[in-house]
Amino acid sequence: MHETPQVAVAGWRRGFWCLMATQFQNAFSDNALKQLIILVLLASAATSAGEAEQDRLVALVTAVFSAPFILFAMLGGWMADRFSKQRVMTGVKLAEVAIMGVAAFALASGNLYMKLSAIFLMGCHSAIFAPAKYGILPELLPHDRLSWGNGILELLTFLGIIFGIAASGFLAETFAGAQGLSGLILALLALSGWWLSQGITPVPAANPRCERRINPVTDLWARLMLMKQDRDLWRANWGNAGFFFVAALVQMNLMIYAQDVLNLSKSQNAYLNLALALGIGFGSVAAGYASRGRIEYRLVPIGAVGLALCSVPMGMVGVGFVPFVLCLVGLGFSAGLFIVPIAAVLQHRPAPEDKGAVQGAANVLSFVGILAASGVQWVSFQTLNLTPGQVFWVCGACAMLTGAY
Repeated sequence: MHETPQVAVAGWRRGFWCLMATQFQNAFSDNALKQLIILVLLASAATSAGEAEQDRLVALVTAVFSAPFILFAMLGGWMADRFSKQRVMTGVKLAEVAIMGVAAFALASGNLYMKLSAIFLMGCHSAIFAPAKYGILPELLPHDRLSWGNGILELLTFLGIIFGIAASGFLAETFAGAQGLSGLILALLALSGWWLSQGITPVPAANPRCERRINPVTDLWARLMLMKQDRDLWRANWGNAGFFFVAALVQMNLMIYAQDVLNLSKSQNAYLNLALALGIGFGSVAAGYASRGRIEYRLVPIGAVGLALCSVPMGMVGVGFVPFVLCLVGLGFSAGLFIVPIAAVLQHRPAPEDKGAVQGAANVLSFVGILAASGVQWVSFQTLNLTPGQVFWVCGACAMLTGAY
């Protein structure tokens, strides 16, 4: 692998903050729509089916949202290399406006398959957006600000996630019986995201003669073989996949824990997600500043140990609400320390013309991890008969294995 040349422009700040605002809106809308559809489906299932059906619906929506990342992330990586990353993001955000229109119709109609189709299309949108989003950071920022920029990106991403989840509860309760209005609100937010993306600094195409890559399987294999030549890049790629496996399992399990163990309402459930997201966000910022202009590898095992230790009290029977929330914040903070150096490695070490492809491959594997988390969540409850608290122990053990690797 090649070291990245200095390509950041002098006036990088405006383009960087427009990217951050666009990403915040993207994370907010992704999670607001996904979580809103989950809540709507759970509400309908609660009157006609038991807990097993509710668990199945949560796993199904997560799987439908994740599948496009496996199918189209490599296409997104090719587009990020072949065209200007700023133009790719602008085009994708424009497509989001139409997708949210489909979501509004699906929510108004109440049709299950239409709702799943809207989730799938939003997954396609994000699969194309992600490689350009991550790949453009080294082109916007000076090298000594890359870890800092990743910290800010992760902070705003997880704040967007939590506010999106919180908004989904508000929308589910406020527009009960008229969810088409929720879809229209999300369409307006998508329009604002397209407007914000106009301010991202235009950058030239990194590899305008990049050969078209259609087959995601062979393209993924080629990228993996390329990354395997670089030990740090190879391990960072699998560490990234492990992180998203643990993060998805925690998020799905937290929803069930809040409902079945803590007996929280939909809006109260958002407080737990807020604690987790704030922890991840501030852990990410702390990792960015601790890196001091370099990639600080030592933060990865520290974060893994923190994840494991914080998960232990969370699985104990009778743990109080306040200790649980404090452990949740610690879990998130440790996750932020873990992921920032890994993200910086994935951005910095590939050659400039391969950054999009490497990000695409990393996204494929991260969502393989998320799909695996859906399966583990289902097996944990339906086959192993674990309690929601015990699933947190599974999360901690997997975090330790990932950190050890």
